[in-house]
Amino acid sequence: MPRFLIVLFLVVSFETCSAQAEETAIDSEQLQLEWCYSYSNLFGFEIDTIRHEKLFEVAGEWLGTRYCYAGDSKKGVDCSGFANVLYQHVFHVELEGSSKDIYKNIRPVKKNQLQEGDLVFFRIRRKRVSHVGVYLGGNKFIHASVHEGVIISDLDEPYYKKYFYKGGTIETGCPDKIN
Repeated sequence: MPRFLIVLFLVVSFETCSAQAEETAIDSEQLQLEWCYSYSNLFGFEIDTIRHEKLFEVAGEWLGTRYCYAGDSKKGVDCSGFANVLYQHVFHVELEGSSKDIYKNIRPVKKNQLQEGDLVFFRIRRKRVSHVGVYLGGNKFIHASVHEGVIISDLDEPYYKKYFYKGGTIETGCPDKIN
């Protein structure tokens, strides 16, 4: 094959690959926008970006599940059981024990540095960690509330602002989750 034809073939192949890569990037951006819009509507707050679509997918399936102490199923779930369910399904990581036990295994994160998928802890009963939720972004977190079941709340709601203790991350081994 003459050298000219080889160069022409390579140029055409490169342009085709570049066009396909650009089209894929545009498709990916469009898909990201659609996810954000869809989950914003479902969860009731504006979501700018989604790093872990699976987190929002699984969380959405559990919204409204009733609270049940020590529960970990859709028949009833408590806060640590719910955090564990999310982490198992999204990051393939098991969180064991109560919110207090889970807290012992986190790397603390400042409130203003929380990222999607981080854990948020509250000291509601006395001076110990007694509640956990999973941060979604935009100051919102999802958790199993004793009175309302699985809901989304805002860290600045007076009740949660009063009892917020710390945020934290768990080493998940998930390359998409920055630890």
